[in-house]
Amino acid sequence: MARSDRHGWAEAPVELGDLVCREDLLDGGQPVVAPGQAGILVDLARHVPPAFVPRDLRGLTYTVDGTRYTVADFLAHESSIGVIAVQDGDVVLEYYAPGNDATDPWVSFSVTKSVTSMLLGAAIHDGFIESVDEPAVHYLPRLRGTSYEGASIEDVLNMASGVAWNEDYADPRSDVALAGALNGLELQNYLGTLPRRHEPGTVFNYNTGETNLVGEILRSAIGNNASTYLNTKIWQPFGMEHDASWVISGPGAGELGGCCISASLRDYARIGLFALRGGVLPDGTRVLPEDWMQRSTRPSRGSDGYGYLWWLYDGNYAARGIFGQHIRIDPSRDLVIAVHSNAPAAVATPYHAHLDAAVDAIRAAFAPTAVAATCQEHPDVPFDAVRASL
Repeated sequence: MARSDRHGWAEAPVELGDLVCREDLLDGGQPVVAPGQAGILVDLARHVPPAFVPRDLRGLTYTVDGTRYTVADFLAHESSIGVIAVQDGDVVLEYYAPGNDATDPWVSFSVTKSVTSMLLGAAIHDGFIESVDEPAVHYLPRLRGTSYEGASIEDVLNMASGVAWNEDYADPRSDVALAGALNGLELQNYLGTLPRRHEPGTVFNYNTGETNLVGEILRSAIGNNASTYLNTKIWQPFGMEHDASWVISGPGAGELGGCCISASLRDYARIGLFALRGGVLPDGTRVLPEDWMQRSTRPSRGSDGYGYLWWLYDGNYAARGIFGQHIRIDPSRDLVIAVHSNAPAAVATPYHAHLDAAVDAIRAAFAPTAVAATCQEHPDVPFDAVRASL
């Protein structure tokens, strides 16, 4: 990954290894030029069973500021880099802007937060961490006696530690500008100086520094780096198709728990599928605690719209990153929608409004499925077995 001058991240990605390609999931097809589109719309006939007739989703409509647009308009937007949708294990939409294809990695920014959340769940399942009720300082003793005293791991996951933090990306003196890319002792020393604003667990305050702190808790608990743990617990056994990288804060330093895994669009979708399957591998091996994704995606005391580093919506949830990175997961529809974007600013641009509206339009086009209902009723049954039984 190239160095980002915006944040000063070090150019020294940790590779996630030679990854296994599962031919039964998101298998590659020959790209064709879509009519009326400058980019690439992948030939769905090469992806799906013969009986499956893909829908052309480009004509779906959505509204932004009183004007009606189509999904085709969204795909043609200069900030739209790639879009994929997967329902019941079938690719129903896969699009790439000019100059991009299925092999290209794209930086996820804060989508990584949700991956770190799942890795912390894996650490609980493996016995490295007892529970999210433990005090965060048990794993980070350097923070004893600071404002983090009394905050649980769950409080930090919910971004409700009560510690002050300014996440204004446009302010060069904000905490995220000064410390958003810190790790290790530098991060803990910085966070240890911040005052407490609220009682732990009571008020949501978006905080990239604390998600890097979750990465510190994870590494402290497992005695290993996060990328190796991701590789062995999820990336290889779930069958990710491409290599990926995770930015570290400097030579020899650890991964940023809150940022910057770079992965292909299809593997963005697979991250969503892993969450959708409740952290169960294709062979039925459970990686996450049985109730982890349910706990991760329920409202907290501090926010109805945020869980354990996941954004919450009505019946669905998402991993989101600045500049328009997005993985939307709808359990009732057994649907994952993933997006690579290059928005002109970090947040709150007109493109972000189009992204949210287009994703909602695609999601609404699909009805709840029998596969989804069965997977939710029998979370430990491998997906392929569920699908074969219906």
